[in-house]
Amino acid sequence: MAKKELDWANIGFGYVKTDKRFVSTFKDGAWDEGALIDDDMISMSECACVLQYAQTCFEGLKAYTTADGKTVCFRPDLNAERMKNTAMRLEMPVYPEDKFIEAVEKVVKANKDWVPPYGSGATLYLRPFMFGINPVIGVKPADEYQFRIFCTPVGPYFKGGAKPITITVSDFDRAAPRGTGNIKAGLNYAMSLHPIMEAHRNGFAENMYLDPATRTKVEETGGANFLFVTKDGTVVTPKSDSILPSITRRSLMIVAEKVLGMKVEEREVFFDEVKDFAECGLCGTAAVISPVGKIVYKDGEINFPSGMDEMGPTIKKLYDTLTGIQMGTVEGPEGWVKVID
Repeated sequence: MAKKELDWANIGFGYVKTDKRFVSTFKDGAWDEGALIDDDMISMSECACVLQYAQTCFEGLKAYTTADGKTVCFRPDLNAERMKNTAMRLEMPVYPEDKFIEAVEKVVKANKDWVPPYGSGATLYLRPFMFGINPVIGVKPADEYQFRIFCTPVGPYFKGGAKPITITVSDFDRAAPRGTGNIKAGLNYAMSLHPIMEAHRNGFAENMYLDPATRTKVEETGGANFLFVTKDGTVVTPKSDSILPSITRRSLMIVAEKVLGMKVEEREVFFDEVKDFAECGLCGTAAVISPVGKIVYKDGEINFPSGMDEMGPTIKKLYDTLTGIQMGTVEGPEGWVKVID
């Protein structure tokens, strides 16, 4: 079968209904076998737990066409593991990790014509998610759940090159100490909507959140981890119990150390030292790395030596290497690229 006739370079980053999605239901203490279905609509009670108490979580990963024509996903086992950890924290039943990966494979195979061709810059974005679906009026976990995966083709994140962005230090806290900042719960993203819209209204692309306890240490943005490069070429990423463990960030740190031979550090990063870094980037599934050129805060601004015109040299090398591994042009660690077909 032929690929869908889409303008792959200009489809944007949004939802497009594709042919099939996977659905599995948890009821009477067990998950059913699940199935691929055509219907993209969900029917539930007005009192469904997800609508009353936001008992929901999600993941995000992509399927690609590699240089040699294979359809692959990047490290889906880590998405399965992270969803397991999130479910446990939210008192939701764990969807088995092996079944998670099987479901990813089924969705990609069933929508193979929607996987963009190699070289287009586009990918097939997969959204696994789970939510409490039965009526719950007292504050407690649901008894019944749905686990679902849909997919949508998305265009290249950077159109015309990755231009550095300007961000601001937020007055809001992203997560509470010992809260849910380290899991991928929907409620975390709901709480970030007002701060990000405030940032946009003030002309900034993103927020930098500081640690909620002391507000002296860098944590992350609303949807991405930070990566810094020192002037001597060391790659540094913040360490905190309230940071979401980004699969992209963890992969980039391994690429830096094991593939490119760089020195790496995962440690507490104090905001006072950010001015001394040479490069800064935000890392996540969508863009891999978004370069940051400037950080604005109450008392002034930080302008990184890498500038506002293009990615800094170290971040560019990391970006090119990781995307090369994903697309099959660079050899990466064993098991990172899962061939679907």
